[in-house]
Amino acid sequence: MALSDIEIAHSVKYEDIETIAAKIGLDDRYLERYGRYKAKIDLSAMKSAKAGDGKLVLVTAITPTPAGEGKTTVSIGLADGMRRLGLNAVAALREPSLGPVFGLKGGATGGGRSQVVPMEDINLHFNGDFHAVSAANNLLAAMLDNHIKQGNALGIDPASVSFKRAVDMDDRQLRFIISGLGGRAHGVPREDGFDITAASEVMAAWCMAGDINDLKQRFSRIIVGYRYDAVPVTAGDLKAAGAMAALMVNAVNPNLVQTLEGTPVLIHGGPFANIAHGCNSVAATRLALKLGDYVITEAGFGADLGAEKFIDIKCRTAGIRPSACVIVATVRALKMHGGAAKVDLAKEDLKALEKGMKNLLRHIDNMKNVYGLPVAVAVNVFTDDTEAEKELIKKACRRAGVNAVEADVWAKGGEGAVELAREVVRLCGEENAFRFAYGDDTSVEEKLEAVAKKVYRAAGVDVMPGAKAKILRFTDLGYGALPVCIAKTQYSFSDDPKKINAPDNFRITVKDVRLSAGAGFIVALTGDIITMPGLPAVPAACRIDVDTDEEGRARITGLS
Repeated sequence: MALSDIEIAHSVKYEDIETIAAKIGLDDRYLERYGRYKAKIDLSAMKSAKAGDGKLVLVTAITPTPAGEGKTTVSIGLADGMRRLGLNAVAALREPSLGPVFGLKGGATGGGRSQVVPMEDINLHFNGDFHAVSAANNLLAAMLDNHIKQGNALGIDPASVSFKRAVDMDDRQLRFIISGLGGRAHGVPREDGFDITAASEVMAAWCMAGDINDLKQRFSRIIVGYRYDAVPVTAGDLKAAGAMAALMVNAVNPNLVQTLEGTPVLIHGGPFANIAHGCNSVAATRLALKLGDYVITEAGFGADLGAEKFIDIKCRTAGIRPSACVIVATVRALKMHGGAAKVDLAKEDLKALEKGMKNLLRHIDNMKNVYGLPVAVAVNVFTDDTEAEKELIKKACRRAGVNAVEADVWAKGGEGAVELAREVVRLCGEENAFRFAYGDDTSVEEKLEAVAKKVYRAAGVDVMPGAKAKILRFTDLGYGALPVCIAKTQYSFSDDPKKINAPDNFRITVKDVRLSAGAGFIVALTGDIITMPGLPAVPAACRIDVDTDEEGRARITGLS
């Protein structure tokens, strides 16, 4: 019987965190230890790091399906594979949210022999970062409602309040609520609601900040609502930014952990990519680039979401640029895009695979020709893949001008990614024509059109009247130059999750827009996007448990 991910993780002896730090030249004085195998890195380490930056490798994927793609697993395996080649490689990844861990995923730290550890610690509470984000978010919400209750000196219109509370759990019951009930002593009644922490603006601001001072400034710019005369009210106006930043003093420092093979990994920040910007923190990426010669980072969901936002938002704002891109695909997922049923994915089906290749080829074309990056395809291997199926992918990719390399990382770890590592190193040595999908000086609607037409291949964008009015308002307030963060289903290039593969002749509908002034972008909501997920019929929490080992120590089970 095959071992589960958590059983595999428990079977490996980890290295002390000081040993991991030494591999990237990090002195002990910059470590704040959380036990033997985790630490936070003080950002002052940037000052003593090497002068130049390493090569940044973006790992993204095809459009997700229930068959799975394994982007994080490949990212971890690729970093291990580079280390096996004697290269100073570091991974920079996102933190898991408790919502998906207890909802659908049951864990988000890779799988098999390609994991980051200690996996249960990373999946649950990881050094308190998400709790700090939730606390900072809810402090601002509390100060906002308290200000209204205590006389409302700023003249805030309660009906205009746009800032929501946050909790790091899937809980549909909290999407729309009435708060402040119980009489005058208990607050001012108003419509309210919760976002999941990963979708909050505090999360986004944290991940876009370079250090604690930058974070405090971003917090001060968060707009919580409007006065009766339509003037925006910010966290700075409420004098909340300093206290919010105080709650984030430890969280602002990146976390250091390791893979099963002892490769250093910085894990920090965790916004979703379908309803947020989907990248780990700017601070962690910058630090990783100072510590490693090659930095492997991943962006959430398919390349139309995570990679687009990584480039058009994070790279633009942080002044960083990737040297190469890896697109992760599986035979199983491509067959599903080609119409194969999930129950039939173990059977060879070259016809469905060839049809589903359109999805991968569109992502390749986007990364090469929209963003100007050298591209490799990582075929994440499953045991029921046939040689004919893998060869079909390789030939189609060669015709598109890229190499597809098998990555057998779940079973073999870094050994299964050595060839992929060699291809990525080769690509990093090439000149590239890196660029954005749109310019800073274009209007908000032009930016939306650029992403929709160039990346999604939509015929155009329909902005609903209410959203259009908000765009005009945000532009008049001076925010028109900000990049756009499009909240869209992860299951399709379109805003309809049923349109799989590579749909054509569709339009994107923007139903609403939100201003994330602290994070530094405008969020456009398309389709039926919600920012507080709900639990499935059978949550992953039902199989997560805790027992004790022979020595009486608690052991968590069911994470995978």
